[in-house]
Amino acid sequence: MKSSARTVETEGRSLRRGTPGEVFAAFLKLGVTSFGGPIAHLGYFRDELVVRRKWIDETAYADLVALCQFLPGPASSQVGFALGLLRAGPLGALAAWTAFTLPSAILLVLFATVAASIDGPVGTGLLHGLKIVAVAVVAQAVWGMVKSLTPDRERASIALAAIVCVVFVAGAFGQVLALAVGAVAGLVFCRAEAAGQASHLCFRVPKTVGFVSLASFALLLVFLPLLAASDASQGLSLFDAFYRAGALVFGGGHVVLPLLQSEVVSNGWVTRDAFIAGYGATQAVPGPLFTFAAYLGAVVGPQPNGLAGAAIALVAIFLPGMLLLVGALPFWEGFRKRLLAQAAMRGANAAVVGILGAALYDPVWTSAIFTAKDFTLALAGFILLTVWKTPPWAVVLFCAAGGVLLAISSAA
Repeated sequence: MKSSARTVETEGRSLRRGTPGEVFAAFLKLGVTSFGGPIAHLGYFRDELVVRRKWIDETAYADLVALCQFLPGPASSQVGFALGLLRAGPLGALAAWTAFTLPSAILLVLFATVAASIDGPVGTGLLHGLKIVAVAVVAQAVWGMVKSLTPDRERASIALAAIVCVVFVAGAFGQVLALAVGAVAGLVFCRAEAAGQASHLCFRVPKTVGFVSLASFALLLVFLPLLAASDASQGLSLFDAFYRAGALVFGGGHVVLPLLQSEVVSNGWVTRDAFIAGYGATQAVPGPLFTFAAYLGAVVGPQPNGLAGAAIALVAIFLPGMLLLVGALPFWEGFRKRLLAQAAMRGANAAVVGILGAALYDPVWTSAIFTAKDFTLALAGFILLTVWKTPPWAVVLFCAAGGVLLAISSAA
């Protein structure tokens, strides 16, 4: 029988093409076992798909990771999407995204369904413990990003300027302003570092497809707010809010927290307490942090909510990152060599540290830390994450149990 397998080139080697079913099975396994956030996910991908299955070689994988970390969006999901595209074409990309995203999205929608029915000291303490674990997780993210993205005086100053922007200019506009200021400052102050090495990754994505993807990204970003403002459809407004949040996420999944907070809490769609509790619960499930959107879509006040809201929010928040990835693939090798582009991104990434640092205080800290006991529990979670390297899901269980004990002791 004639084989239907095709090949794809990466760094001069021919690798066997697979099927969407094969991709789905591989990423479903990763979707139910990949705990620990984006950096850990990239390690799981490497072990399963580079080392064991040999879908791609080490050099090409490193270049793919570099591309996805450079672009806005959820880096680990973008890497998975690209690996599915490389292995089995567009259907393989869709299979990879679906299988990696679905397990955590289902778990968070289930949590959204039962969270409202939890009451009494145990329920109150559980939700408060989830808010406290969010303090520890975001503090850990800020700590790590400070060390990697603001290692010098120039970028630390850009981060401080970003905090000023988001504190004095409320809402999503303040965050966009902070990113713009960071990018411009990067062009001025962050041009000294050497350019990266030339890419070795070769995707068979035509430049026409790249242009269409980039144009689609830009058109949706510009016209969705206009359509939402002129149309009474809440579904369109929901899609617009999550699309804009996904389009502006630089520097890791945790940065989606302040962006989403400005979209759904400030609009009155989700209460601040429900928002922070859901973010804490997100740390306990495998898969991408962006599936927090599924929880929010399920609990938003206006309809559509429930399963329909979760589906709208989930697709909308992932779509811009995937459009940017497909758009960048044909042009990545030339673009990454440009010093100005690298300098602007260094400045924007420094601004991201400031945005997340401001969110650590409000809404995360102000929603969770009311007493010295709350602070002690949050500090214990932070130490477990940063010093003891405890898995995030275990820290979630620890803080949730601690929140229940604090609530019971207060009620006694």
